[in-house]
Amino acid sequence: MASRICDSVLVTGSNRGIGLELVRQLVDSPTPPVQIFAGCRDPNGQRSQDLQELAQKHRDVITVVQLDTTSPTSIAEASKLVETKLKGKGLNLIINNAGVNIPGSLAETGKQEMVDVYTTNVVGPMLIAKDFHPLLCKAAAQFPHQTSMSCSRSAIINVSTLLSSITTCPENFSVSPMYPYRVSKAALNMLTRCLAEDLKKDGILVMSLHPGWVQTEMGGPKAPLTTAESISGMMKVITSLTEKDTGTLLDWEGKNIPW
Repeated sequence: MASRICDSVLVTGSNRGIGLELVRQLVDSPTPPVQIFAGCRDPNGQRSQDLQELAQKHRDVITVVQLDTTSPTSIAEASKLVETKLKGKGLNLIINNAGVNIPGSLAETGKQEMVDVYTTNVVGPMLIAKDFHPLLCKAAAQFPHQTSMSCSRSAIINVSTLLSSITTCPENFSVSPMYPYRVSKAALNMLTRCLAEDLKKDGILVMSLHPGWVQTEMGGPKAPLTTAESISGMMKVITSLTEKDTGTLLDWEGKNIPW
């Protein structure tokens, strides 16, 4: 029997696209997590209908959680709900998938666009890590004799992008300027490195993962990857992560992306 990726996982931004497919493939895996917490801003809205239908089909595994990653109050309340549902156990894995993109050249980008995207793509994952830290620590502590890191023990995965890479920017900037998105995701990478160093003492793995250019509402119809293909690759990477991967940026095929 295939080993379980983890006992419990929180996926943010799970009502559509990459987040929804993550929840779908997690629950459909040969040995699914015992508990999947699917966070989304408006659980009862029209855009969450597919998630609600999936949750109804797997009511014993999936819990839909109201989670607006731009709201500290929403994040705090979500952490309390997850803690209650875990019944004394820790949370093994957080996949910070919620993100926004406001495409914009320098001429099109102003203060508000930069602030709005940064708030969602950087501040949100930071607050999630902060509020859920005790539950991640509790999960890591459930393996007192295990010194190695893994997603089955305790981990945070921040969904990043190739466009966050400062090194490769000259290769793709002309095709996708996207000032707010690029800058925010580069900042997310630094958040990943900071958290990786800070939480190493707690046995918590932290890394960034690029899902590829995917056919979603954000990625558009011209993207070369389907959500199913992207998430299938991501799942293999997530399962194979060890302490050597903490603080790194990998793509959905497990290849390293330079900062």
